[in-house]
Amino acid sequence: MGAGVASAGAVGAVASRSEPVADAPTRQRVARSILELGPSTAVTLAERLDLTPAAVRRHLDHMLESGLVEARDQRPRGTRGRGRPAKVFALTPSGRDQFEQQYDDLAAQALRFLASTGGEEAVAAFARQRLNGLEQRIQAFLAEDASMTPSEAIARAMHDEGYAASVREVPAGEQLCQQHCPVAHVAHEFPQLCEAETELIARIVGRPVQRLATIAHGDGVCTTSIPTRPQPLTTPTFTASTAPSNERQSRT
Repeated sequence: MGAGVASAGAVGAVASRSEPVADAPTRQRVARSILELGPSTAVTLAERLDLTPAAVRRHLDHMLESGLVEARDQRPRGTRGRGRPAKVFALTPSGRDQFEQQYDDLAAQALRFLASTGGEEAVAAFARQRLNGLEQRIQAFLAEDASMTPSEAIARAMHDEGYAASVREVPAGEQLCQQHCPVAHVAHEFPQLCEAETELIARIVGRPVQRLATIAHGDGVCTTSIPTRPQPLTTPTFTASTAPSNERQSRT
């Protein structure tokens, strides 16, 4: 149940048999860009892939008809101008399936056998053990670059393992986003895989984190909230003027 990126043959399934052969590589680039960087407008995709907006829209129309992408309303940022908001295009579950590993069924069967013979704890132990290599990669990044934050190291290591991960700042701290999950189908049946990842993230950043969404359970992106390190709580002290009235009376 490796976490590498999908093979060229699997990605090639993005292209249908009815489309021109010459269009297939470009359509794969469009799909890969959406996978790695999230829902995007046609204009953004055109700039990113050095294509014309008309060419991108032609590919997107084909992918819409094939059920590989879906159009969504773009969430407004700041003051909304006049006119219709631009549509963003996101991969559907079928579109994501083109990038999934081909060993999902075998992995699921192996974990079912492990659960039946060793119990749920055996599955949890396996889930934690499979992340040892990822944790070593994260620690190596931190050792090599003192300026890299733990969350940045996690995102880089996960990205290298095929998770299309990135980290962004939000008012409450940071969010780790995984646009792709190589084990999403298996994790749907065995959430211990997601739980082990969450434990690893918390251990690396040194504080509790919270999973807000997972691809395994139908969300478009795996999102983990990494809050700013909480400040220690201080016990309030009462003075004569601020103490409760009954306490002041008992002192007199």
